[in-house]
Amino acid sequence: MATPLLITIDPASPPAVGLTLQQVAYFGRTLVKVANRPQACDFLRQNVRLLDVYVDATDLVDGEDVVDILNAGAERVFVSLEQLTHLSSDQEVPSSRLVACVSSDHEWDRLKAWRAESNERAEVGVCAGGAGLAAMIGKDPTIQERFKSYAGDAVTEEAIHESAKQGIVSIVPAEALTVERNDGGRMAAARMLAVCAVPDQHTGLYATSVTDERGVSLGLVWSSNESMAEALRTGTGVYQSRKRGLWYKGQSSGDVQELVRVGWDCDGDCLCFVVKQKGRGFCHTGTASCFGPYRGLSRLQKTLQARKESAPVGSYTARLFNDSKLTAAKIMEEAEELCQASSQEEIAAEAADLLYFALTRCIAANVSLEDIERNLDLKSLKVKRRKGDAKGPWAEKLGLSAPKEANEVASITAGNEPVGPEAAAEEDKDRSPRIEMKRLVTASTSAAVIRDALQRPSQRSNEAIMALVQPIIQDVRENGDEAVLKYTYRFEKATSLTSPVIRAPFPPSLMQLPPETMRAIDLSFDNIQRFHLAQREEKPLQVETMPGVVCSRFSRPIERVGLYIPGGTAVLPSTALMLGVPAMVAGCKKIVLASPPRSDGSITPEIVYVAHKVGAESIVLAGGAQAVAAMAYGTKQISKVDKILGPGNQFVTAAKMVVSNDTSAGVSIDMPAGPSEVLVIADQQANPAFVASDLLSQAEHGADSQVVLIAIDLDDGRLRAIENELHAQASALPRVDLVRGSIQHSVTLVVKDIKEAMALSNEYAPEHLILQVQNAADVVPLVQNAGSVFIGPWTPESVGDYSAGVNHSLPTYGYAKQYSGVNLGSFIKHITSSQLTADGLRGLSGAVMRLAEVEGLDAHKRAVSIRIEAMDQGTFPG
Repeated sequence: MATPLLITIDPASPPAVGLTLQQVAYFGRTLVKVANRPQACDFLRQNVRLLDVYVDATDLVDGEDVVDILNAGAERVFVSLEQLTHLSSDQEVPSSRLVACVSSDHEWDRLKAWRAESNERAEVGVCAGGAGLAAMIGKDPTIQERFKSYAGDAVTEEAIHESAKQGIVSIVPAEALTVERNDGGRMAAARMLAVCAVPDQHTGLYATSVTDERGVSLGLVWSSNESMAEALRTGTGVYQSRKRGLWYKGQSSGDVQELVRVGWDCDGDCLCFVVKQKGRGFCHTGTASCFGPYRGLSRLQKTLQARKESAPVGSYTARLFNDSKLTAAKIMEEAEELCQASSQEEIAAEAADLLYFALTRCIAANVSLEDIERNLDLKSLKVKRRKGDAKGPWAEKLGLSAPKEANEVASITAGNEPVGPEAAAEEDKDRSPRIEMKRLVTASTSAAVIRDALQRPSQRSNEAIMALVQPIIQDVRENGDEAVLKYTYRFEKATSLTSPVIRAPFPPSLMQLPPETMRAIDLSFDNIQRFHLAQREEKPLQVETMPGVVCSRFSRPIERVGLYIPGGTAVLPSTALMLGVPAMVAGCKKIVLASPPRSDGSITPEIVYVAHKVGAESIVLAGGAQAVAAMAYGTKQISKVDKILGPGNQFVTAAKMVVSNDTSAGVSIDMPAGPSEVLVIADQQANPAFVASDLLSQAEHGADSQVVLIAIDLDDGRLRAIENELHAQASALPRVDLVRGSIQHSVTLVVKDIKEAMALSNEYAPEHLILQVQNAADVVPLVQNAGSVFIGPWTPESVGDYSAGVNHSLPTYGYAKQYSGVNLGSFIKHITSSQLTADGLRGLSGAVMRLAEVEGLDAHKRAVSIRIEAMDQGTFPG
């Protein structure tokens, strides 16, 4: 998709006006001016989904830096003549990936001489820096790609049009263009886009092909200069209807399009729109495209994405999304069967099975076909590659293995790699997918990109979740214990259960634990109890607001509380402690725990032991929406509660919201909740191993968890040390698959100082905030929004999860801006009282009666006036 423009940006100082990075991406490619190799590689890594990036490396000295930039994914690199002659001797650097920059007649003559000598006539692109030179290269048909830089020259529509006629791409700074209406002083980007276009001779409109990101055609429409301008301004699909004027796709149907890229075909008579189609599809009939439904992999992807949003409970696809080990086993099984297949029919069938399970794995981790194909494109851009031999177990299985020492020597000598820890880290990177967080430097990244990077992982749509949860709640409400058991059989496979609850006193046989586990629970119990006891109010609050008017506030425990203890991917007795201990300290009369049983119908002994210690009345042997509904409404065997607390998955959270909004249930909840998250702020004093371990302590919760590192003025070496630690520690974890999923939507932000770090942290409002900075305690006054704060290098988040004493039931998903974590106050309610003397009432009477009169509430006024009359007449003593 060719355009007449190459838009240039400086990542070190993004323009305050002009095009944003997202808007630059609409044009398909950009030229980035960089000061060093790390800056270029960081930009390429951060914007892998947005742009085809050209890099201006003319200021770099080392030719190997250019090679690294090409390997990192640059489409082409602009180089000086000195760099060009050096790189041309490297047979692994294709000259078609280089653009030679010339700025004088002398340099032009040198370039022509070099091309003649090296026989590289049609490969190297050329960029000229002036009108005269541009005219010269415009007349040389042997140059494959020609560019004209407008640095120092006036950029005009006429100049770009003239260059386009000669096949020259104009390099225009982003700050010179605009997509806004009436933005004086800057050129309209849509007009620049259309300078080489060929309109239809009858209508004056441009034929337009609309495709998705994979290049699948969605339909054919028409565009105008006005519709192109609106599309670029709004970032959506806007076209020109020949009957109705401007057509904002999806405005009435909701099937909107997110603009990805625009461009032209080879001869400029067809405009190409690449979009992300939302809703049902492009066609008014509801199909994906005007040419019928999706086929093949595109169809499979759409189906899996829909299943992820609302897979029927208990379906095979739902099992695959929820059980990463099952998916991994199926991938390995199908891969082996593909290797063993022999006929064309067998190979096609086994490959189809493998692609199904592999794509399911990808969709579960929010990886799309577009991401995969982009990754393939990036791999094709590498100019230096390793041998790609099979790894140990697989090579040995088929007799391909070679002595370890020989393999190591071959891999080093083939790529001329340096020997040492850094080389080993790079070798490890190529051997297996590296577990690495995306890195953004805030000084060179737009605020919009930062905001997008800090978005929490998307959850299923509320409508889809509610559609699954509400029937379960209704069933439990109507059918009680029978319904609870039915769902426990279905979801937990605990078909031996005859009762959905066990009651205190709990038999000692259910609490058989190793002594060291008991001691750990006891220690944690004592610390949590001590911290929450300290939160008790010494005495009721009492204030005389004016003579004779005494107001007071006193607390009472919530009588009946239900504590949800998740099962899922981990056993969580710590959550039982965090909820049960403050309930006990508050004096709640009835404490009910609920937790999914194991397949044999038993509950984990750690949870039973905690329930015993906190004086729980019972344990409900159920999880999910059915457990929430049972505690909210009560059944014959399960006690109804007044408040439900505790974390859970999306279904548990949705169920809590449903019952809390049902006035007939008469139950409240603690807070909305989402997946676990942590934000670590680290400066140059931070230990890389400590930082990595804190990030991973939350990443291992699940693929939908998110971790954020804010690095204060760390250079590439320090950042790489943390990244290497993260990869090494993660690779050794049993839950490494979950970690990979989490890290894919996690991010490192490199900032200039603690003030900027705290501003970003407060905006994000993390569940856990870890301060690994010098004089960390001095930073705490800057904390505005966080669930819980962990101060200094010796305070890992783990101590808060288990044993320090603070509570680990905390607001997630940004709710730390509005909610506190669970505390003693979560289990008590406050009651206020007023007591007035006769003089006190007389002093207030005028104001009360006047305000009641203003509001038209005569009975309110009368309740005061009748008492004043009694005082005046002496008919009531007092």
